[in-house]
Amino acid sequence: MTDLLKRVLVGRALRSGQLHEQLLPKRIALPVFASDALSSVAYAPQEILVILSLAGVSFYSYSPWIALAVVVVMLTVVASYRQNVHAYPSGGGDYEVATTNLGRNAGLTVASALMVDYVLTVAVSVANGVDYVGATIPFVGEHKPAVAIAIVVLLTVVNLRGLRESGVAFAIPTYAFMVAVIGLVAWGGFRLLVLGDELRAPSAGFGIVPEQTNLTAFAAAFLVLRAFSSGCAALTGVEAISNGVPAFRKPKSRNAATTLLMMGVVAITMFGGIIALGLASGVKVAEPSVVATDLLKPDGTPVGPGYYQQPIIAQVADAVFGGGSAAFVVISAVTALILFLAANTAFNGFPVLGSILAQDRYLPRQLHTRGDRLAFSNGIVILAAAACLLLWGFNADVSRLLNLYIVGVFVSFTLSQTGMVIHWTRLLRTETDPGARHRMHRSRAINFFGGIMTGLVLIVVLLTKFLVGAWIVCLAMPILFLMMKGIRRHYDNVAAELELTGEYDASMLPARNHAIVLVSKIHKPTLRALAYARATRPSTLEAVTVGVDDDESRQLQEEWERRGIPVPLKMLHSPYREITQPILDYVKTLRRRSPRDVVTVFIPEYVVGHWWEHLLHNQSALRLKARLLFKPGVMVTSVPWQLHSSDRLKGRPEPFAAGSVRRSWQDVVKDQGIETR
Repeated sequence: MTDLLKRVLVGRALRSGQLHEQLLPKRIALPVFASDALSSVAYAPQEILVILSLAGVSFYSYSPWIALAVVVVMLTVVASYRQNVHAYPSGGGDYEVATTNLGRNAGLTVASALMVDYVLTVAVSVANGVDYVGATIPFVGEHKPAVAIAIVVLLTVVNLRGLRESGVAFAIPTYAFMVAVIGLVAWGGFRLLVLGDELRAPSAGFGIVPEQTNLTAFAAAFLVLRAFSSGCAALTGVEAISNGVPAFRKPKSRNAATTLLMMGVVAITMFGGIIALGLASGVKVAEPSVVATDLLKPDGTPVGPGYYQQPIIAQVADAVFGGGSAAFVVISAVTALILFLAANTAFNGFPVLGSILAQDRYLPRQLHTRGDRLAFSNGIVILAAAACLLLWGFNADVSRLLNLYIVGVFVSFTLSQTGMVIHWTRLLRTETDPGARHRMHRSRAINFFGGIMTGLVLIVVLLTKFLVGAWIVCLAMPILFLMMKGIRRHYDNVAAELELTGEYDASMLPARNHAIVLVSKIHKPTLRALAYARATRPSTLEAVTVGVDDDESRQLQEEWERRGIPVPLKMLHSPYREITQPILDYVKTLRRRSPRDVVTVFIPEYVVGHWWEHLLHNQSALRLKARLLFKPGVMVTSVPWQLHSSDRLKGRPEPFAAGSVRRSWQDVVKDQGIETR
């Protein structure tokens, strides 16, 4: 039944040889890897205005310059990562660049930062999408955490079906969002610049009560920098393509670089257009916690607690197309949808990064293996679980989650670009071709400028967001770093212990094998275990039982002798009714008597088919096995007896195993139709 459910949700399993069928063309790779970066235009422009509103509407005049600075940083990062995908196409991305050029600790720092950022990407994107839907459907707004977690579960199931299948499913909504927003920007610009129409947002006549007045030059600069750091959320997801190069069709690096350029051009166009139209139409937004009191109606009264603050895209669409129009409804719908699908970027980046880290033994090895649909299923499930935990812990509150955002991604940006500068410098020492040297100098200059820019942004983000939530990320990253170092240390220690040395002789056999069959009562599982133990031909063989009740022990001994079982029965007395410890003590005695011998313990156990049946049995065999596994020189063998409830083939004849039926030569001749004389 569980296998049937899995096949319905995930689909039929794919062979390893079908991996090439899962590779993505550029038209599918763009929505798969760029949905996060493209969706940031839904909230990054608004975050700039929200922060500036703390000082009043007059500070909105700084927003074009802040937006221009964000665009410059975005262009720089896109150009820098185009160098990355050509130099390191294996899919390691920032982690591989930092590890190769800056050392393992820098690589692990990047890895921990990216893992935190991927989890936050899922949480922020889904929570923001729920906010959009909750504005029109009250039930969603009243149950935000539950709805957000349900959306994450749905995305998880889709991604478990495979990279190509999830990409095809998400391509149409992503392209619909791109067309809708670019159409909005184009038509709004045409009305504004060519037709000379006046665009007026629903909040154009509103006022804002500044929370801070008479700011000093330092405080004003700090506020502007904080707005800039919030606007830099538009850069999240740019690094996903460098981590997903192996998923592209050949030529992988060129296709990835082209997709990265396409993403950058589209994202910058939408980001700049939305904030320009927002300012031209007079959009006013305030902090969600103070909207009711600090946002004023045209008559000067607060809007009150019943007011719903429309997102900036919705207000711009209202100004350009008119509220309630078909175009307005479409833009609102695709915006909410793209925010949900933005999480898909993390669902493609996190599992690949986890697989590479597992291959390097910094994460459990299970993350390196592909699932039935050739996706890294374990990484997908872990990402979903972490995102759900975050959504539940922060009550799916976008404002609180955004304060944790973009710290990790700018740590990886800065270290990656620094590593790329070292990479080009190292290659220039040995390169003699003038054309190649010219390209390397150009690439190094791009990466150097990118490192400076992202480093400055990182400092700004830490200074402006640390006390309002970024400290949680700064705490989580070292914890992940130390955890990965501990996992690597464990794997290294295990490898060192298991490595063959000159002292170990693999051909050395134990002197003798003492076999013990554990007996609780005389029934079919016991007789099968005795027969199997005899078939292994051990040096010595005995049956061992623990006597808890004198009458039962005497009856067992009498029945043993009456049946004439050809194996001696040893009775271990237990006055305190303990079963496990007397057996452990007896095995220890045998080992102490002959250290070069091994002891094989055969444990008969019956197998039940339903989960509730396990609750009706004391599982003593399981506890005993768990204790015996820690004893050196002791081998544990389970001899199962399947009960009828465990038979998964009821009503179907089970084929005979080889040797289970012996046939005469006359039967064979008759079946083959051979004539005999």
